[in-house]
Amino acid sequence: MDKHIVIIGSGLGGLTCGYILAKNGYKVTVLEKGAQLGGCLQTFVRRGAKFETGMHYIGCIEEGQLLHSFFRYLNLLPSLRLSSLNTQAYDIISIGSERYPFANGVENFTEQLVRYFPNERKNLENYWQAIKEATASSPIHSLSTTNEPIVLNPAHIKQSYDAFLAGITGNELLQLVLAGNLPLYAGERGKTPMYIPAFINDFYNRSAYRIVGGSEIIAHSLAQSIRAMGGEVLTKAEVAKINCNDTKATSVTLKTGDEIQGDYFISNMHPARMVEMLNTNLIRKSYSTRIGELTNTISNFTVYIQFKKDTVPYLNSNLYHYETPADVWKGKNYDTATYPKSFLYMHLCAAENQQFAHTAVLIGYMNFDEVAQWQGTKVGQRGENYENFKCEKAEKLLTLLEKQMPGTREYIEHYYTSSPLTYLDYTGTEQGSMYGVLRDCNSSIHSLVSQRTRIPNLFQTGQNVNSHGILGVIIGSILTSGELLGVNHIVRQISNSSNANGRRM
Repeated sequence: MDKHIVIIGSGLGGLTCGYILAKNGYKVTVLEKGAQLGGCLQTFVRRGAKFETGMHYIGCIEEGQLLHSFFRYLNLLPSLRLSSLNTQAYDIISIGSERYPFANGVENFTEQLVRYFPNERKNLENYWQAIKEATASSPIHSLSTTNEPIVLNPAHIKQSYDAFLAGITGNELLQLVLAGNLPLYAGERGKTPMYIPAFINDFYNRSAYRIVGGSEIIAHSLAQSIRAMGGEVLTKAEVAKINCNDTKATSVTLKTGDEIQGDYFISNMHPARMVEMLNTNLIRKSYSTRIGELTNTISNFTVYIQFKKDTVPYLNSNLYHYETPADVWKGKNYDTATYPKSFLYMHLCAAENQQFAHTAVLIGYMNFDEVAQWQGTKVGQRGENYENFKCEKAEKLLTLLEKQMPGTREYIEHYYTSSPLTYLDYTGTEQGSMYGVLRDCNSSIHSLVSQRTRIPNLFQTGQNVNSHGILGVIIGSILTSGELLGVNHIVRQISNSSNANGRRM
């Protein structure tokens, strides 16, 4: 087969599509505008310390679990070293002065929370039963083939997560605890559909691990495999235009003026960026308008912390903190006087069996409006006012962290910061949004981004298709690649890969 696929963007979605299609005989060219591959898989180094920018921990990765099957198929397992999070508290939900652990395994999870909510056992069992039903509705999650369109249960799409929780239990505090990891999906009260946290909570409940040495390993492994199969993965290759004739896309023009022709094209960009590159009657104005009007998830402000050597014990859990119960859902609704109302704090894993933390990330929500005045400026050239702004925000977040983790400040050797502008620059997502397009249960069709476009040989992949996160993006890549190969064909390949390994063992 000599059909040529041109993929714009080297995030996880683009690289996964590139791997699947190269494996199936297509000629693949992946074009990355930046100097570094990976999108949210990127890492960076300051003063010898490495920091994650997006993919901080993964789940469902033990033998026989879904991500393990995907990683085996993508030939990622030989490259990875993993470090298990605390199975009794992979996540800790901190509300006010109380802390609630999320433990691996449905029964273990339930037992841990029953200690705090002794009358809620049955409701917690019902909670996990509902999650099981939601995840079971996706054939890909069970690696099952199907002749039906892959559509989730409408009840899981049209019900908001907070409404679902209210139907599970009348205990308002337990509702908030169960929603406590919502920075994983930038949840919105009354909007975020139940299925998104259902899949995420099932994913991490099965197993939770950090990637030793950083998630960039995934990007580099996929790129290496694509090249080994005869494909190209090019950096500093920014696409300026997608060219079309009267019936289809024909080529892309790079910012350098070079033109690359192809038979099929896949965009791993935010849909708004893709539309900007098109000038064709094949895309209706109504489609462009809808894409332009999509609501995006909130962005974030991150403090990257480097500790003094051997001073801070390694925290094998992720800490989600809210100053008050109301801040669980309303933490995004802050002003200058009340910022921050919440944070997510994680240590990064540099080695297996780590005893002391070398680095950490401290993440708070941030609206893009706060940095809009500096939009269009370049990294490192935004001026003194911008640096002062970041310093002020960082100090406020660190003050709140110190309140929850006393003694931390004195052991910080250096820290660095990123704003929504940084996220915009390095991922290209609209207004630096954490997870791209906001899924809204009240307008599920309007907020849907399909892998298909009105141009028959132009497709989309990435966090805006299907869902975000490592599992959501890989499944989205299967759906996108399935437009050319058939989803059932890919699912059978994944299943056969797992079964073949089992026989060898």
